[in-house]
Amino acid sequence: MELRQRRFQQKYMEGLTTAEADLTVYVHPSKSNKIAEAVRKQLSSLLFTYDELFDGVLLAHKISFRSKHAKILPGLIPYFGVRVRAKLLIFSPKPNMLLEGKVVKLSKESIHVIVLGFSSAAIMLEDIREEFKYKIKHGAECFASSSHKRHRIKVGSMIRFAVKSVDEEIVHISGSLIPPQTGCIRWLSNHKHSADAVSQTNRSLKRYRDRDSEMLDNGDRSQNFSRSLKLRKGTE
Repeated sequence: MELRQRRFQQKYMEGLTTAEADLTVYVHPSKSNKIAEAVRKQLSSLLFTYDELFDGVLLAHKISFRSKHAKILPGLIPYFGVRVRAKLLIFSPKPNMLLEGKVVKLSKESIHVIVLGFSSAAIMLEDIREEFKYKIKHGAECFASSSHKRHRIKVGSMIRFAVKSVDEEIVHISGSLIPPQTGCIRWLSNHKHSADAVSQTNRSLKRYRDRDSEMLDNGDRSQNFSRSLKLRKGTE
């Protein structure tokens, strides 16, 4: 199979894109009387697995045939290439992207999530920000925010998390809840301004730390300069 594709701007969460692709699909001669079925079957065999051809996981496809002519390939079994145009839905998660998924398992050490119904993700304790504390409420495990009482993550919650790394072979994601814009989607959607304020506060604190660090550096340089002047005066 050969591919030339043009990706479009993502419409949903990060990592999920649509693309138009010009494909050449090679079909066995025995399928010459059912070409459309053979092409769809070959593309369907690639669904929900990572493929370097698409640089991601193919989730859905819709094809139209560009020509009634096919190119016959030389060889012992002369396959023929069928040119089609396909609309593709591709899942291609990368580090630092924000993804959404459903919590299916939760323990004191980790949160396990299913993304788009097929890809698994794990968020370990060291990647969960400190405001979330593990608790058992009414017999159910959860991570509850110490800053916002109603911000809880439990089994069945839809959460937004950041991607740390991706194992492309098995489409397994290592995630993080450290960024302030991550957490339970329902709470985030109702308290968007709170999340933005936290993010802005963190940026402000960073600027203050950088400024204080610069002032300390300048102060040290000034003290060193003063000492050198005193030493010089002493020698004179």
